[in-house]
Amino acid sequence: MTKVIVGLSTSLDGFIAGADDGPELPLGVGGERLFKWFEDGDTPSAFYPSFRMSAISAKVFDEFAGSVGAVITGRRTYDITHGWGGSGPLPGAPLFVMSHTVPDDVPAGDPPYTFVSDGIEHAVELAKKAAGDKNVSLMGAQPVQQALRAGLLDELTIGLVPVVLGRGVRLLDGLEPGSVELEVVDVVDAPGITHLTYRVRRA
Repeated sequence: MTKVIVGLSTSLDGFIAGADDGPELPLGVGGERLFKWFEDGDTPSAFYPSFRMSAISAKVFDEFAGSVGAVITGRRTYDITHGWGGSGPLPGAPLFVMSHTVPDDVPAGDPPYTFVSDGIEHAVELAKKAAGDKNVSLMGAQPVQQALRAGLLDELTIGLVPVVLGRGVRLLDGLEPGSVELEVVDVVDAPGITHLTYRVRRA
């Protein structure tokens, strides 16, 4: 069964990017520290050979990436990454971008990007169809928060990095107290990061 999942690195104080992030500084001030684990080992990822992680992290990362059949992201993340140059965050996986408008210049990609203007519910519906028997992965804080509010998120994998950023983009911001209940599914301790997977409990 297709699940809606997310896997993102966060600081101890809950940020997925530092302050003042934008196209010129995609990870914000200090945000690159959240991704040091991509280069602190000698095991390449099967999906991104330039990433050389610890063997433990490479296993977690590749299992997650290998389970994904489609990706949903927000317009802000799309703009900050310059549309990933057309390759998408996961090469070969259809990308659905939540945006009120379609950008004037969209990089050619295979498969081409799909822009969704009518909410997370429709984006998830389209992405699930595209994903087949694989999962739908969310990228960026806004799609995650919207999916949680709509009761659409199934699993949340947090790569907890032992840094404090102080300011920036919070992954779980603006949610109502008591609106989200989580159950621990897995904990994997690795050099420089702890991979925590939670199942979202349904009311």
